[in-house]
Amino acid sequence: MQFVDEASIIVEAGKGGNGCLSFRREKYVPKGGPDGGDGGHGGSVYLIGDDALNTLIDFKYQRFYKAENGQGGMGRQMSGKAGEDLHVKVPVGTTVIDEDTLEVIADVTEIGQVVLVADGGRRGLGNIHFKSSTNRAPRRTTPGTEGDRRNLRLEMKVMADVGLLGMPNAGKSTLIRSVSAAKPKVANYPFTTLVPNLGVVKLGLHEHFVMADVPGLIEGASDGAGLGLRFLKHLTRTRLLLHVVDVAPFDETDPVEAAEAIIHELGQFSPTLAELPRWLVLNKLDLIEATERQAVIDEIVQRLDWQGPVFHISAISNEGTQALVQAVHRWLTEQQRLEHEDEEARAREQEMRARMEEEAVARTEARLGRRRKKVDEDDDDDFDDDDYDVEIEYAP
Repeated sequence: MQFVDEASIIVEAGKGGNGCLSFRREKYVPKGGPDGGDGGHGGSVYLIGDDALNTLIDFKYQRFYKAENGQGGMGRQMSGKAGEDLHVKVPVGTTVIDEDTLEVIADVTEIGQVVLVADGGRRGLGNIHFKSSTNRAPRRTTPGTEGDRRNLRLEMKVMADVGLLGMPNAGKSTLIRSVSAAKPKVANYPFTTLVPNLGVVKLGLHEHFVMADVPGLIEGASDGAGLGLRFLKHLTRTRLLLHVVDVAPFDETDPVEAAEAIIHELGQFSPTLAELPRWLVLNKLDLIEATERQAVIDEIVQRLDWQGPVFHISAISNEGTQALVQAVHRWLTEQQRLEHEDEEARAREQEMRARMEEEAVARTEARLGRRRKKVDEDDDDDFDDDDYDVEIEYAP
């Protein structure tokens, strides 16, 4: 299935039904009073989180979603039928943004979470509501109101506890294959991973965490090089980043320079994401002689001036991987305990998530601004000052 993590859709709620203008017409009741019923409310549009979905590809082919209109009122004080609500399933991890106002409407982070995105129109009133002692035959009704119509931007971010970060061919996909049941493509060339992959790492019957592997970055990704920074947004929901470094690159590039390039691109994408806890994972130690390994590890750590945890592994042979995942699980468990018991820790986590969301909205605003500018430039068919750069010669 094709992986699509961004989509633009239009949602429209149903129109409310009009009120009815009617008078009683019964045998032996020569002058019946008003009996026009009310219209029905228009249907609303809701989004529902569904864990069975992992892509927004359905929204690529169907972009318009409309709820049912309310039925008009009828005589004999009968109200019209309300329009059916429309429930649209979206993957868990979907952020819903109003493209016109850039307001974040909701973050669908739980299975079964229901979000109202377009409210149905209100019903109109029948003439029975307007009778009085001085107006026994009212001919006044009210129409139903229009339902909300919105242009929405859906952005899906995978739900994971741990994210893998690194250059192409650093061994991220091999690592996630080694410690989970995920089977991403693995090959001895860069950019074998083209879309994010998720793997559940199990340590016991009820002990597990989710790891995310995203396509590798290269220097200049913030300027669009390689696959750019498009998939880094999937790491913004993680709690911990594992920076995977190839200690023996096949092209003999410098591992330290590669690691520094990744750190730079991460900061360019999101300063807040760059503040997330990050561990250094030195991979492919099986390609280095056993007597030289410690010297290589010490040199990389010293040149990077790395102060955090360091793990050295060989993902392809599972060397050191169990120690890594057990340390990750202990750290995640401790973080969850702290956030549950310590109000300050919980507030810090919430504040960091809020800053990431603000940065995401700013990126969306900039992207939409560039798109609108391009559309405006393409539609510039009027004759103004910028059209005088064409010289016209008149030939006899």
